[in-house]
Amino acid sequence: MKTVFIGHPIGGDVKNNIQKVISICYEIHSEHLVPVAPYLVSLQYLNDDVIVDRELGKIANFECFHRKFVDELWLYGDRISKGMEEEIALAKELNIPIFPKTEGTKRDFIKYLYV
Repeated sequence: MKTVFIGHPIGGDVKNNIQKVISICYEIHSEHLVPVAPYLVSLQYLNDDVIVDRELGKIANFECFHRKFVDELWLYGDRISKGMEEEIALAKELNIPIFPKTEGTKRDFIKYLYV
C-alpha cells in the first residue's frame, strides 16, 4: 500500500479547489493507493486567508512528511502554487519522490529538477 500526498493549489477559489482535490482523491483511491490531503480537514475550521490559520495548516501538512507517513508527493492543478513549492522543497529534503500529474504542474516542475 502506498500513501501519496496530493499537492494542489487551494488559494483563490478555495471552495472549488477543495472539490477538485476531493475528486482527485476519489479517482485514485484504491486498495493499493491511499491519497493523503490533511488540509481538506483543516480547511473545515481554519481560514486559508488568515496568515496564522494558513501556517497552522501547513505545519499539520508538513508533519505527514516528517513522520514519513507519505511515500510520494503527487502534484495536480494548473500550476504549482507557493504552498506546493514548500511541499516540493520538503519532499526533496526528505528524499520523497515527486510526480507532477497535470500539464500545468509538469510545465512548472521543470525548474525544480536541477535545484
